[in-house]
Parts: sequence; C-alpha cells; structure tokens
Amino acid sequence: MAENKVVTDPMEAAAELSHAVDEAGSVVFFGGAGVSTASGIPDFRSPDGLYSQRFAYPPETMLSHEFYETHPEEFFDFYRSKMIALWAKPNRAHEKLAELEAAGKVRAVVTQNIDGLHQMAGSKNVLELHGSVHRNVCRRCGHVYSAEWVMQTQGVPVCPSCGGRVKPDVVLYGESLDDGVMAESVRSIASCDLLVIGGTSLVVWPAAGLVRYFQGDRVIICNLEPTPQDSLADLVLACDIARAFDF
Repeated sequence: MAENKVVTDPMEAAAELSHAVDEAGSVVFFGGAGVSTASGIPDFRSPDGLYSQRFAYPPETMLSHEFYETHPEEFFDFYRSKMIALWAKPNRAHEKLAELEAAGKVRAVVTQNIDGLHQMAGSKNVLELHGSVHRNVCRRCGHVYSAEWVMQTQGVPVCPSCGGRVKPDVVLYGESLDDGVMAESVRSIASCDLLVIGGTSLVVWPAAGLVRYFQGDRVIICNLEPTPQDSLADLVLACDIARAFDF
C-alpha cells in the first residue's frame, strides 16, 4: 500500500504524527487498551496484562456473559477490582485527541476501552465499541447507575427501585457489539482522510475488521508491539502512544 515507514524514537514519532495530522482534512482515531496503559490501567495481552495474571478462573471466562449469569458474585468481584479504575486520569494521548477534536481535526474517537478516559479528557464524539463501566443498567427497569455506585455496593448489585439485577453496559464475551455504534464507527472511518490506530493489537474481532472500511489517504499505526495489520499502514510508530501524541 505504501512505504510502511517504521519509527521507534518517540520524538520523531511525535513529529511525524503532528505533520500527518496537520496535512489531513479529517482524522479518526481508533484505539485499544494500550491507550490507557500510560494511565496505569493494565491491558490484556502484554506480559504484564490481565491475561498473564493468575485468577481462580481465566479472565476470558470471568468476562463472559455466561459467567455473569452463572457466577454473578465472582463476576462482580473481578469487575470491581480489575475493570473499574476510578483513580485513573487521562494521559497525553487522551488530552491531545480532545484538543485536536476541539480544533476541528479529529472527527471521532472509536475506542475498544471501557474506562471513559477519552470523555474525561474532553473528547465529545467517542464511539465506545465495548461499552463503558460508567453505565450500569438495571435489567428490569432500565435505571442506569454509575461506576461509583457499583463500587459502593457489595456482592451482586441490585436496583434500589425495583430489585432487578444490575448489569454493566459492557460487551462481554458471547455478546454482540451495539449495531448503532458499529455503524457509526464504519461511517466515520470510511469518510476520514487519516486513520490513526493506537494501542491495539488488532486481533479482537469484529473491532479489528473496522480498518478495512477506510478509504482515505493515510493509515498510521502506533503500538509497542507489531500488529497483523502493520503492512496496511503508511507509517508505524513503534513507541509509547502517550509520547507519540506529545506534540
């Protein structure tokens, strides 16, 4: 597709990314767990990620719809301790994306993350493919509760209004992504000039398949480890994403 230039120096990466954004008419950012690791939130597949840690059940099992239904207490123990990170603050990548959106450059942020840090940094058009820990919905009456509320409960949280079980508005294994969010993500990616992909291994489907809808001029991938789709990129920034966005 292109020259597939690889940059490993963070300062050079920031300069390259800044130049590409300046030249683009519209930018969409597509990000994953690596965007939030600089904020102290563990990712999944790195050597220090959740999938490398030892639990009573594999994380993939505990993050499944079946486990939520059959082992709700264990599910919420894991959810409170590992999935909700109210202490985390946006890093430079989150902040810069919000600045670029306010300047009219970034059209949308498409994220696989559920931590809400993009919104905390100020981004407005955030498409959350996998939902958010900040929305927890009563399955009986539909009342929505915050992550702070969930953290104050014990065991399996139930709705104070109707007694129904509360479920995180998070896409669990075995559940489908929201059709509306997917459709808007496809439209955003298909219509931008520059697609910047960051902090994602591009192995989780169907999210990873969104890249194929891009019809613009340039693709930039910023990820510490190689991804299966690096060959599609014009530029690969193999460095910390927060430093690459420090411009």
